[in-house]
Amino acid sequence: MAFRQALQLAACGLAGGSAAVLFSAVAVGKPRAGGDAEPRVVEPPAWAGAARPGPGVWDPNWDRREPLSLVNVRKRSLESGDDDLPNRMDHYKAKATRHIFLIRHSQYHVDASLEKDRTLTPLGREQAELTGLRLASLGLKFNKIVHSSMTRAVETTDIISKHLPGVSTVSTDLLREGAPIEPDPPVSHWKPEAVQYYEDGARIEAAFRSYIHRADTKQQEDSYEIFICHANVIRYIVCRAATCSSQHGCERCEGGRLARAPPPTVSLSPGALQFPPEGWLRLSLNNGSITHLVVRPDGRVALRALGDTGFMPPDKISRS
Repeated sequence: MAFRQALQLAACGLAGGSAAVLFSAVAVGKPRAGGDAEPRVVEPPAWAGAARPGPGVWDPNWDRREPLSLVNVRKRSLESGDDDLPNRMDHYKAKATRHIFLIRHSQYHVDASLEKDRTLTPLGREQAELTGLRLASLGLKFNKIVHSSMTRAVETTDIISKHLPGVSTVSTDLLREGAPIEPDPPVSHWKPEAVQYYEDGARIEAAFRSYIHRADTKQQEDSYEIFICHANVIRYIVCRAATCSSQHGCERCEGGRLARAPPPTVSLSPGALQFPPEGWLRLSLNNGSITHLVVRPDGRVALRALGDTGFMPPDKISRS
């Protein structure tokens, strides 16, 4: 019986990681007086770490704009009594693709004590010119430029916008630099106070929810939008975490009907690209770099470029 239990534990533990399988399979224990072996719990050593679940299934409603979550499926036609679900769902379906270009500001004077004095360096101004030329060379009809209200982002925007005449610019505090979420693994050279994660994290999450989602249903043509901001903000947006499909509190489709899921938990699970948000600090972005996200009408997300500076000469590249 002990051997059979070990096999069952090994079979069930495959999804939990090799370390979990190994220590489950060998934990058969000592025989009891009655004859059968009594399984005993054996804790894995510290180096094995806690078993963590693998990636879940794709959550099509990561931006809360999935048509089925927006329509009342219980509403019936007063004339026929039939559910007109397909027609009403079409009303909520996006029709266009959004191309989102996330630009990190250029190099700036990091030693200035006041934010207003953290202006671009001469190299930073050159970088902004190169980024503006690169964006203009793509031949795309950009719809707008949204930028952080911090000095270095404003100056970067001013230079880039000269190469994109006619494209409107909008300033926002949501995209200001900050500490989005405590990184995993932690780093020794950067340890903000917990309150900074609490304050900045909510704001940067609000920026994600405001700007990163599938196209509005009224949008008929593909859009090309530029967001000029900061490394931490861009990295968080790329990794962005939302409420998991198995834990969210919104309405979900179950067997053709909508059902209320359990209340959301405090923990965050992947959204957008569905990569753990705590991994944001594992990414590195050069000054003036271009990150290109694509959001399809069905909510699928693709990362076409991350921190691209291949258009800059090597001696113009920096990461400060």
